[in-house]
Amino acid sequence: QVQLVESGGGLVQVGGSLRVSCAASGRTFSRLNMAWFRQAPGKEREFVGHVVWSGDTYYADSVMGRFTISRDNAKNTVDLQMNSLKPEDTAVYYCAATDDLWKSLARLRVIEEYDSWGQGAQVTVSS
Repeated sequence: QVQLVESGGGLVQVGGSLRVSCAASGRTFSRLNMAWFRQAPGKEREFVGHVVWSGDTYYADSVMGRFTISRDNAKNTVDLQMNSLKPEDTAVYYCAATDDLWKSLARLRVIEEYDSWGQGAQVTVSS
């Protein structure tokens, strides 16, 4: 199993920017599909975006054009850069990993397809 540790996040005003990072260990990072999910208070965890082993990225409609996911295979890290933040972006952000490289893009949006999770990083956007 992969060990994931998030860092970053915090408190920002509407329209501001934050970055959350995730460091992975325990498996060959370049052979992992990585994703970001978030969970707001009282709501279910939802898909934010993912970066597959090849580097291609995919995003939820709600964050398209504002959030950017990038991976650094040399550092075993994946970052989530969040710009133009809105109050509805307030949530705990989780990184997730799967070593199954044959999952479809549709399946990679599903929580149950990931078997390793970080502890989460709080992001709060104040209005």
